[in-house]
Formats: sequence, C-alpha cells, structure tokens
Amino acid sequence: MTNKQINRERSVYERAVEKLSEEEEADKLFVAFAEFEERCKETERARCIYEYALNHIPKGRAEELYKKFTAFEKRCGGGEEIGEVIAAKKRFEYEDEVRKNPMSYDAWFDYIRLEESVKDNKERVREVYERAIANVPPADEKRYWARYLYLWIKYALYEELEARDMERTREVYRRCLMLIPHKRFSFGKIWIMAANFELRQMNLTGARKILGNAIGMAPKGKVFVKYIEMEMRMGNLDRCRKLYNRYLEWAPGSSFAWKKYAEFEEHVCQTERARAVFELGIGQKVLDVPEDLFKAYIEFETSQGEYERVRALYERLLERTQHLRVWIRFAQFEASLVSKEEEEEEEEEEEGKEEDEDCIQQKKLCVARARRVFERALEYFRTIGANLREERAMFLEGWLKIEKSFGSELGDVSLVQAKWAKKLKKRRPIIKIVPVRLEAAAYEECIDHMFPEEAQSHTTNLKMLEVAYKWKKQKTAE
Repeated sequence: MTNKQINRERSVYERAVEKLSEEEEADKLFVAFAEFEERCKETERARCIYEYALNHIPKGRAEELYKKFTAFEKRCGGGEEIGEVIAAKKRFEYEDEVRKNPMSYDAWFDYIRLEESVKDNKERVREVYERAIANVPPADEKRYWARYLYLWIKYALYEELEARDMERTREVYRRCLMLIPHKRFSFGKIWIMAANFELRQMNLTGARKILGNAIGMAPKGKVFVKYIEMEMRMGNLDRCRKLYNRYLEWAPGSSFAWKKYAEFEEHVCQTERARAVFELGIGQKVLDVPEDLFKAYIEFETSQGEYERVRALYERLLERTQHLRVWIRFAQFEASLVSKEEEEEEEEEEEGKEEDEDCIQQKKLCVARARRVFERALEYFRTIGANLREERAMFLEGWLKIEKSFGSELGDVSLVQAKWAKKLKKRRPIIKIVPVRLEAAAYEECIDHMFPEEAQSHTTNLKMLEVAYKWKKQKTAE
C-alpha cells in the first residue's frame, strides 16, 4: 500500500468518525480505524484513537472496545501502558457507580485507592477527594456520618504523608471540623488527629487551641485525656489540674475520670491530694462503675501500707454491694497480710526469739481476721442471700484455697469441709412462654447444692415421712 493510498484511507476514516461518532455501532468504527493505524505501524495514532473512543462512548457499549485496547497495549505497549489501560477501565466503572449512587462511600474509597495507585497523579487524586467529601450525609445522625468522616481523615493523611503539603492538611482538618454539626454530635477522633498534626509541626499553641475548642464546643472523655496527656508531657501540672477539674465538672459520675485524676496526683507524689480525690469520687451519689473506683482506691491505700484504711474501704463498699467478688477480695486482702509478715520475717536476719514469737502472733491475727470475713460472708449467704446457692458454693471453694495457702501450721481445711456443700443432680422444667400462660416444654438436668444444715432438715423430713407411712400401713391392716 502506497503512502497516497494510506492517506486516502485515513481521510475516509476521519470523515466517518466526524459523521458517525454518535451512532450506536460507533465502537466498531473506532476499532477498525485503530487497527488500520496499527497495520500502518502508527502505534501512537492507534493509541490516541482508542483513548478518544473510550472517553466518548458510553460504558455499556465500550466493553468490546476495552478488550481491543487491552490487547493492543499488550502487543505494542509496555507495563506502564497496560497499567494505564486497566486503571482507565476501572476509572470508568467507578465513575458510573458514583454517578448512580453518590452516597456510596465504599465506592469512593475504591475510586480514591485507584487514583492513589497511579504515579504523579496528585491533582487527579485531589479532585476525586473533593468530589467525595462534597456528598455530605443528608441527616444529622452520627451513624450516617461515621463512614463519611473517614473520607476526610484519609484526605488529610494523603496531604500530609503523600503530597507533603502541610498547609493543605491544616485546611482539610479545619474544613472538616467546621462541617460537623457539633451541637448534635461530634467525633473526638478528628479533634485529636488535628491536634496531633499540629504537634508534629511543633505548633503547641495550635494544638492547645484545637483541643480547647473541642472541650468548649463538644467535650468528650478521650479529648480531655489527650489534652491532659499533652500538658503532662510538657510538665504543666497546674494546667493538668485545671483540665481535670473541667473534666469532672462535665462528667462528675465518671469513675474513670476520678481514678485518672487520683492516679495523676499519686504519680506526682501528692499522696494527700490523691486520697482527697478518691474520697470526693466515692462520695458522689451517682457513679457509672463505683466498684472500679473503690478497687483503685483500695490498691492505692494498700501500696501506701495503710491497712486500716483498706479495711474501712471494704466495709464502705460492702454497704453498697455484697457481691461475691467483694467478699472474696476482702478475705484475700486479709490473707495476703500473712505472706507479707513471712517476708518481713525472712528479711529480719538478726532478730531474737521474742521477735519471732511476735511474728507468729501477727500471722495468727491475720488468719483470724481473714476467717472472720469468711464467716460474715457465709452468714450473709445463709440468711439474706439464701437464693445465691451457686455463689455460696464458689465462696467456699475460695475459702478452701486460702486455708491451704496458709500451710499446715496456720491453715485448717476442716473448718471449710464441715460447711462443704453436696452436689446434687436435679431436673428442672424449661419454661416456654405462650401468649396466654407459661408452660413447661421440656426438662433439663442441673446441678444443685445441699448444705449441711439442709441435709439435717432433709433427714428429719424423711424420718417423719417414714413414721407416717408406718402409721398409715398399720391403720390399713386394722
């Protein structure tokens, strides 16, 4: 084929594209035109034709065109060209998906990942991010915003870590914080991330301003913790105390806040301040988890060696709840003092016989105190908590372990064995709820416990039944 013939045929294809590019079968025309250029060794011309066609033909009619383009790149292009073809195809699919449903944030995430995988594509990536974040959730409800917020977070991290544009990163955080309806709900995560960014830029004032705005507009526990942690690292103890006071004004019933404040004072060696904070905390009328605060207070006093204070705290806790774990911990505390006495005895290398006898007396006193706690708890489970049979059995198991830990000299397992429960297998009905009444649908096996005082009563009842049976038999014989 001569050059003149090639130019004539190319001219015909160009006129056909101008006239028929909007027709339904235009994709076949573009493919034929591109294959003609490929036969003429005009690879770049063929590539331009494929790209033009893909940008102008709707997705529904472009599937065959994509296959032809991919095959062309495999024949004539390198690895990068093939990657661009695949990316272009994926881009076409994502464009169609986000056009149909702009609120599909998962589709936007996939689209963004695709653009980020392409080299030297910053402007295109930013364009997709801007289009994605423009789709604000229609309702001011937090559950709708949670997924959307991660678009902003991903955008900010891209600008900071990939694009290395700190001003744009700061602007992304600012726009995001302005968009969130903080009067309805807020996200502590985004406040903290913005503050951490400013800290990475050595902008302490900016970080304080962000966290201060967070506390003023939408206070959250994690924001307080972050702000206090930052000031603690800077050594600003007075600022930390002011922030803890603000924290407790906002959440006076938070056991976590009281505990963290007391731990802060203990950390800076302010024992009396820590004790005062604990006292204020457990004195609150309403606490979300009072057991946690009591536990922290008890551990604090134990570490200080204030054992009488610990006992008083356990008594105050038992006034609030007589849970099995409280009783066991109280008894374990008293039992732990025995081992501490033994450690002190080992450390005293030059003590005489009189001191040894004092140590033995102290250990016996600790054992007696632990047993008193167990006896009190057992009395509670025997009377007020009579229905807590499983808990009573578990409590006796705990008592037995502690008696064994005392050793043969101080321990007495017979005290527990005399109160030990006998396990019984019983059948109980599985209650089925029907609209009008309750009825037993089936039976299941369960383990019950019979305690010594119940065993005696059970034996007496059996004897009475036996006597009654003999009397009835005798009457029948007469």
